[in-house]
Amino acid sequence: MLRRSRPQQWFRQHWFATAALSAALGASPLVAAAQEGGGDGYMFHTPKVSLSVRLGAAQPMATGRIYDFTSKLLTVDRVDYLGFSGAIDLDVMLTRRLALQFGTALSARNSPSSYRDFVDNNDKEIQQHTSLRRAPVTVGVKAYLTNPGRSVGRFAWVPSKLTPYVAAGGGGMYYFFRQSGDFIDFKTNDVFNTTLDSDGWAAMAYAAGGVNYSFASNMDLVTEARYEQSSAKLSSNFQGFGNINLSGLSMTAGLHLRF
Repeated sequence: MLRRSRPQQWFRQHWFATAALSAALGASPLVAAAQEGGGDGYMFHTPKVSLSVRLGAAQPMATGRIYDFTSKLLTVDRVDYLGFSGAIDLDVMLTRRLALQFGTALSARNSPSSYRDFVDNNDKEIQQHTSLRRAPVTVGVKAYLTNPGRSVGRFAWVPSKLTPYVAAGGGGMYYFFRQSGDFIDFKTNDVFNTTLDSDGWAAMAYAAGGVNYSFASNMDLVTEARYEQSSAKLSSNFQGFGNINLSGLSMTAGLHLRF
């Protein structure tokens, strides 16, 4: 048997955000090195490829019927989907300021919860977990708003100190949504344990903006904000809820390496 708990307000904020900024010592300046000798070391050539590795936080929009239903019954608010994000981008330079970008990322959060208005017959909370993972695989175009560097003579290439950029593209997003734990059958008022999940792929698009700060001839610190737009059909475990909104915003920081 269930009975309604005493009225109470639920203030639950599970903030999770990580950002990793790494620093490394560069080699001798390019111009000085060029005076000592030549060769294909460091940036004695215009970079053709770059790799960006970033960590941070992602906030799904968490709007739509499945999110609204979950938030109404359980102590899971929109902010509870805020979680870890990691991203890797590979850029192939097409021109001095334009690159073809290949990327992948992962964002995830597992949020504990309980029923807002009900407890069991022992006055204990009826608890469960809600998990959401998103993993986009993308292809796009990245455009530097200023020159990322300049050539010095025939061999040396010197990076600019600050280089803002924008990017856009599309691809596919894999998602995994799960709710597991104890739930109420409101037809019988029984509490039962189960796991409900849904996963699959969906088309997606993204837009991003960021800044590179150069501290070595072949290495930058990079910060980026990215918005992803996507939605997917839920499995039969969530029949009647329509699509799940997979859109969200991420903020990441890390290293940008030139080759």
